[in-house]
Amino acid sequence: MAISCNPPQKEGFSSKTAVRIDLDAIRKRGYLNALVDNNSISYFIYKGKPMGYEYELLQLLAKELNVSLKIKVTSGVETAIDQLNKGEGDIIAFPMTINKPRKEWIAFTRPLFNTYQVLVQRKPGNWRKLNEDQINDSVIRTPTELGGKEVYVIKGTSHEMRMHNLSEEIGTDILIREDSVTTESEALIRKVSVGEIDYTVADHAIAQVNAAYYPNLDVKTVLSVPQQIAWGVRKNSPALLQFADAWLGRIKKQPTFMVIYNRYFKSPRTSLVRMKSDYFSYGSNRLSPYDDLIKAGAKELRWDWRLLASVVYQESKFNPDDESWAGARGLMQLMPETAKRFGAQDPTDPRQSLYAGVRYLKYLDRYWSKSVSDSVQRLKFVLASYNAGLSHVQDAKKLLLKYGKDKDVSLWDDNVQVYLLKKSESKFYRDPVVSAGYCKCEEPVNYIQDVFDRYEEYRTHIKNDLFDESAIQHAVTSN
Repeated sequence: MAISCNPPQKEGFSSKTAVRIDLDAIRKRGYLNALVDNNSISYFIYKGKPMGYEYELLQLLAKELNVSLKIKVTSGVETAIDQLNKGEGDIIAFPMTINKPRKEWIAFTRPLFNTYQVLVQRKPGNWRKLNEDQINDSVIRTPTELGGKEVYVIKGTSHEMRMHNLSEEIGTDILIREDSVTTESEALIRKVSVGEIDYTVADHAIAQVNAAYYPNLDVKTVLSVPQQIAWGVRKNSPALLQFADAWLGRIKKQPTFMVIYNRYFKSPRTSLVRMKSDYFSYGSNRLSPYDDLIKAGAKELRWDWRLLASVVYQESKFNPDDESWAGARGLMQLMPETAKRFGAQDPTDPRQSLYAGVRYLKYLDRYWSKSVSDSVQRLKFVLASYNAGLSHVQDAKKLLLKYGKDKDVSLWDDNVQVYLLKKSESKFYRDPVVSAGYCKCEEPVNYIQDVFDRYEEYRTHIKNDLFDESAIQHAVTSN
């Protein structure tokens, strides 16, 4: 922790643009890489579902681009700008203040919204017994009162810059303590609440959300003029910037934009419920009430429990009473015959459903292990069979053997998957080698990708406290 009363030097980014990846390259590879701040608003998991202000907007942007979305959680503006310019991301989706020093390193999109900086401080210990005037008399209400006070900020942020400028403006040194650039953006707010430090600075929107969770905090003292919040791209990505600006111009005129904004910044009661939940990733390491059952099943499968949790969420969203249009029921969405075959007399019972679902997954894994040796490829065969039925995947393999020339029947992508998708065409589902008939098989193909994508999101937010990650887990997430 450094203490500084001197004006900040130019932000300490270690690299200027080192790669050239613009819109055409992003579209060609099929995904947008987004760098997202580690806070309770931008991107998190709540009851197994990825959520967040930046996350929802990025999903809409990726849809507009017709690509998938990959997210990397990082901390600190300096770190994010370095990662962007090294090609580790395509866009910084932070609640980032536009300022001149940053314009030397990145290109800002058009603003998303305006905010201003506020002082985060504790109310007096007996604040519940005080009226508003008494609270105002006991806290700092004008910036001049900060002279000689210790204010903690994250190094390289607009908050640090504002404190240096404010110190010059009031003519008295503010004792500015600079925390690590990798500190989580809301860590200092928590430290004020628990009494580890007395003062920090935050953007008003984020400060208000946190004040709902920490009612002993006061965030009413304004320290800056209104400032614009925007995202950033590399300076040599003009086509991506132009596309993002045009998209923002359109979506900001639509009701969807304000619905998303209000969901995260204007609904303190909802934010409070979420932040106090056992299944909010920013404050806990749980996904559902059934985590212990999922961990036990994952241990039997030799899977990372977060991978099995992704399957359970995909099937039922952790709702044991869920029932599909086809009659599949329970956490693992087993059809009645399958449930009974693998040991679930009552598929709506969470324990029975997980037990039967795990036994079914083990059965499928044993079946495919005879012909698919690679563990990651086999996992895809298993998931497709679980979703669509083993017979449809068997049919796809037979079709590949018949029509695929030199294609490898032990590989999923661009091999068996291709002929599974063809089972909606009469030429193929009526072929004599096919036994299970027609299949609208986009669903199992998308199912695999959805499970893998959610698993990666769970890995970002939820620790694996079951056993060390194995080679399969790394292979799945790097695929």
